[in-house]
Amino acid sequence: MPNQQPGRRSRLAWALLGLTVVLVAASLVIALTGGETWNQKLATTPVVVAFAAVGALVAARTGNRLGWLFLSAAVAGAVSLAAEAYAARAPADRLPGAAWAGWIFTVVLGIVATLFFLVPLLFPDGRPPSRRWWPVVWIAIIDALVQMVTVALSDANFSNNFPGLRDPVTVVAPLGTAYNQAEAVSLLVLLAGVISIFVRFRRSGQEERLQLKWFMYASAVAAVPIVVAAQLASDPLLEWEIVFPLFPVAVGIAILKYRLYDIDRIISRTLSYAIVTGLLVGLYAGLVLLATQVLRFHSTVAVAAATLVAAALFAPLRRRVQRLVDRRFNRVRYDADQTVAAFAARLREAVDLDTVRSDLLTVVSHAVEPAHLSVWTARRNL
Repeated sequence: MPNQQPGRRSRLAWALLGLTVVLVAASLVIALTGGETWNQKLATTPVVVAFAAVGALVAARTGNRLGWLFLSAAVAGAVSLAAEAYAARAPADRLPGAAWAGWIFTVVLGIVATLFFLVPLLFPDGRPPSRRWWPVVWIAIIDALVQMVTVALSDANFSNNFPGLRDPVTVVAPLGTAYNQAEAVSLLVLLAGVISIFVRFRRSGQEERLQLKWFMYASAVAAVPIVVAAQLASDPLLEWEIVFPLFPVAVGIAILKYRLYDIDRIISRTLSYAIVTGLLVGLYAGLVLLATQVLRFHSTVAVAAATLVAAALFAPLRRRVQRLVDRRFNRVRYDADQTVAAFAARLREAVDLDTVRSDLLTVVSHAVEPAHLSVWTARRNL
């Protein structure tokens, strides 16, 4: 029985992934043949596929609840994509049952956001930080049911999405107020999940802290361009579909513990390159303005000179900034590098093999803290 359970779990996970892929492919065919462009309705397709793939991998290998949560969110997202594409066809070629497809879309959409918002609360082991956080999970579940029921029994959100269709199920008057309040509660669930990440981080051990760092790093990398695009770009969905799939990938890395200990280096490199890029862009713009507006050089010459200066400064500036960032945000690596550098300097003057071996053991133990360490040396008789 223990050997059969992982097999059943794996088959179910890959079956749900296959169902998601089929539904996404169907939504693409229906939407694109109906005259819609990619960004109109299907910009979330890469996000759905990424969550499905990572969820299937995590669920099949570990059985972690987050894997099943990812798969559930992906299947619900794929159903909503296919239903919306089917219902949104132009009136001239509208397919039979379009109104019912729109109704399915509005009902399923009520649970999709809640499934995503529960991820921070349950990361990385599929459970809240403590028993005190379980009421938040139940509030999220009840909130999702409220959203689904309000749109299922009334035209609370149907006409907004499909103005050319009539809601096939209108049992009561529109429950728009209840639906909006439920949406507000779901945002509070997301806020509680974010707070739980910091609570868990303070109580976590070394391995779980690295997992949480992966999660927070992916959240920051995904959030920054999305927020910037929402303010500056005319179509922020492009940034959404490119950047946000990095989030489930990072979660999968953290849960499966693949290259888990690289996160400190990745964070420090990201910070250093971002700082260097900002400094060089500012320097480049300042040099161009100085040359063209103050010194009255030709714009082409000014741009070329500024480019050469920025290129020449990149490597030394990156090394200096990297040291500063490692000293502040990756202290373990910085101390290890300093220790190894000092050992290398002493090694140039060392002549006694026993002294070198003892010094090597001390340096390696201090730098990487291994559980076990041995040194074999070969002595050659002359």
